[in-house]
Formats: sequence, structure tokens, C-alpha cells
Amino acid sequence: MSKYNISLLSICFFSFLVSIMISCRKDEIIDTAEIDLSFSLDTLRFDTVFTELGTITRFLKVYNNEVDAVIIDRLKIATGDQSFFRMNVDGYIGNEITDVRVEGQDSIYIFVEATIDPDQPLSNSPFIVEDQINVTANQSDYIVQLEAFGQNANYIPNRFSAGSITPAGCNGTIIWDDPKPYVIYGVLAIDQCDLIIEAGTRVYVHGGIAINENGIYNDGLIVFTPSASLTVNGTAQDPVYFLSDRLEEEFLEVQGQWGGIIFQADSQINTINHAVIRNSIVGISVDSAAVLEINNSEISFTSGTGLLGSHAFISATNCLFHNNELNGISLGYGGNYRFQHCTVASYDNQASAVSANNIRCTDPLCQGLILTNQLKADFENCIFVGNEEDEVSLLDFFAGTEPTQFDVGFDHNIIVVEELLDEDAFPDFLDDCNNCLRINRNDTLFLDLMENDYHLDTLSMAIDIGQYIGIDFDIENNPRETDAVDIGCYEYQK
Repeated sequence: MSKYNISLLSICFFSFLVSIMISCRKDEIIDTAEIDLSFSLDTLRFDTVFTELGTITRFLKVYNNEVDAVIIDRLKIATGDQSFFRMNVDGYIGNEITDVRVEGQDSIYIFVEATIDPDQPLSNSPFIVEDQINVTANQSDYIVQLEAFGQNANYIPNRFSAGSITPAGCNGTIIWDDPKPYVIYGVLAIDQCDLIIEAGTRVYVHGGIAINENGIYNDGLIVFTPSASLTVNGTAQDPVYFLSDRLEEEFLEVQGQWGGIIFQADSQINTINHAVIRNSIVGISVDSAAVLEINNSEISFTSGTGLLGSHAFISATNCLFHNNELNGISLGYGGNYRFQHCTVASYDNQASAVSANNIRCTDPLCQGLILTNQLKADFENCIFVGNEEDEVSLLDFFAGTEPTQFDVGFDHNIIVVEELLDEDAFPDFLDDCNNCLRINRNDTLFLDLMENDYHLDTLSMAIDIGQYIGIDFDIENNPRETDAVDIGCYEYQK
């Protein structure tokens, strides 16, 4: 072989090595504050219901949209080792993984495994298990939601309806009587349908903030349209529960975890017997000309009003309202209302137990056009107490000049009022409040306020001072003494 040939061969081999080195050279690492990453999913959903102890694996991809390589400083499952989820990033296993390199215009896989035992108590294995992966790359932060379904339940409308409004119509009747709970996920709009919920049924609602084409709103609502109605057939022994789906002990008394129950304008023939409604924003909202009869029920731990009526028709008997951040009962823009043997305990907030008015403002400051509507409201054998000077709040647009437009009657009630009696308010309120007992905030009424026990204390001022109005049993189905009836939802049991 000639010298020439050897030299040419060497040059060709050198060129080959150079080309390999160039092709194998890793990208330079980008060092900018903001790093452009994208994800194949914003929510990694494990859509299988775990009916037995099981493990499921799902994955997503992380894309580096930069020309050069980037370092992802940290990928972390938010709740760490307490999570139901475990993570594997390019072969590295753990719930917190650091310093992951992604080449320019390349991607990596994140594998996530969920292991859930549905036989564990709901406090340990809830219906809807949520977590998130927090991703940090330099000064850029990203979040991927993790979601799994941990219990065998009736998911209504379905397990993919978070953040959406789903109409549920039947042109007839739907009956909920399954021993398995019903879990409302998203906004359930009952339309052209009569929903009947039988005794002992449990309804859990998954709340949160929804963001979609409808705007930003509170998720977790049960809405009844004008062509729909609700019948709840609870009993004292087996009430129907409407609760948040967060059943861990630390969440049992947390307010505002889901939206609430809404009866839209003209929804008719709605009856609720022996229900417990807790943890919502507003317990029940009844809109214009809608009709609700509610008996022997509790509405508590709401971040807003317990029972909200607006130009509606509401009848309530033997009902308990407590731990409502706003009014226990709020009646606005007139309507027709009757409350008998109700207890409204409005402690630890800045709102009155009950408020009633006959106006609606058309602007937030109520400086523009004010609309009025006739108000007819009667309160019999009720308790309206709390830690404010006035637990009864009344507003009459006509200031008494049109009696038919503000017809509010109080008969045999226990009340806390002070400023309501001012000359520019309702100075004759006590004269018009038939056989009402005005008490101080420290007077004895309930068994144990600290434990939210609103049964009557042995020394309660509510014992034997009511009048018999044809209601023979209290909220717990205990008989009332017709000749010496107690005020409020509970009859004292000797």
C-alpha cells in the first residue's frame, strides 16, 4: 500500500471520528430564569375504581421546548411519603427526584403508580384521591394533578366530570337507594326529572374551583332546574346525608368544601325530611317562586348562609342551623316563609341568626335602582341566638308605611336583639313579638356549645314556654308535651 493510500485512509478515519463526536455531543445546558417545558397531560387520572387492593400505573411526558438541554431541579409528589402515588422518572424511583437532564427538543417519561385499598376506612382511603407533582426548573414552576378513585361508589354524573356542568334528565323519576354512597363530581344539573332519595342514603360532593368556558366558579353543586324536583325520605333513625367527600377527621367541621344545593326559579314540589347538610358554601338556595318544604333537618358548617331564600316559598319545621359563617337563615327580596320550632345558633361569626328584607339592589353598593317584593314571614317557637347584639336583622324598604309589603310575625320565640329596637329601626319590635323572650348571650339554653350540642340543658330557658301549634314530635322524633311545649327543634327529654 502506498504512502498516499495510507494518508487518505487516515484522513477518512479521522473525519469519521469527528462526525461521530459531533453527532454524540450533548446539548449545552440552558441557563435562563424561565425554562419552557410542556406536559402531555395537565391531570394524570387513574379512572379505575379500586374495588380491592390494587396497583395501577399511568404515565405522562415532559417536553423540553428549548433548543439546548435543561436541568429539572426537582420533581416532587406534594404529600411525599404519605401519598397514595409513587413516581419513576427515567429509571429513578422516589417521590422526590432532583437534577434530571432533558436534552434540547427532547422529552422524558414520568411513570406514576397508585396503590389503594378500598377496604380501608374512608378517612384513609377516600372516594377521590388527589395529589400533585410539583416540577421546578430554575425559576419556572409547573403542576401536574394526580387523581384516582379509591372506593366503590355511584359516581354521579361520572368519574370525568370535574369542572363541568352535566345535565341529568330522565323525563320521569330517578331513585337513589343504593347502599353504596353517591359521589357528586362536578356540577350535577337535575333537569326534567324528579329525584327521590331514600332513607339512609349518603351523598358526598367533591368540591373545588372549576375553570372552563363557563368562567371560574365553585365546583360541587346539585342544581334543580324549573322542571325538576327533589324528595328526600330520610327518617330520624336513618337520615340522608349531604356532605363533603373529605371524610378525614380534620375536615369534618371545615366550611365551604362544596357548593351546595340550588333550587332554581320555579322549581316546585321539593320536600326534604330528615337530612343533614354540612360543609358547603351555601347549604340550600331557593330562588324566585321556587318551593321548598324542609323538616327535621340540620344545615351546618357552611362558609355562607345556611338556608337562602330569594322571593321564594319555604316552610321549615324542626330544623337546626349552626356554624354558618353568614346568616343561618337569609330571606331576601320578599317571598312567603314559615318557620316553626327551628333553632338557629349563630355563634363565632359576624352575621345575625336570621335576616329578612323586601328589596333587591341592582348594583353592589345599592345606590342605583332598588326592586321590592312583598314579604310574608312567620316565626313560631323558634330560637335565634348568637354572640352578636342583634341576632334578628330586618329591613323594610317602606319603613312601615306599607304594612302589606313587610308582614313579619314572631310568636313565642327566644331572641337576642339590641340595636334592632332603635328608633330608626324597629322600636316596637318587642311589642309586636308575641310572647317572645329576650335573653342575654350568656343565658342558659343548650347542653354544650363547645361540642355543638344544641339539645336543651336541664336549666334551659326554652323549656315549657312555647305554645302548641300541632307539631307532636321534635327533630329526633321524640314526642312533645302538648301542654308545656319547648321552644326550638329539640324537646327536652327528662
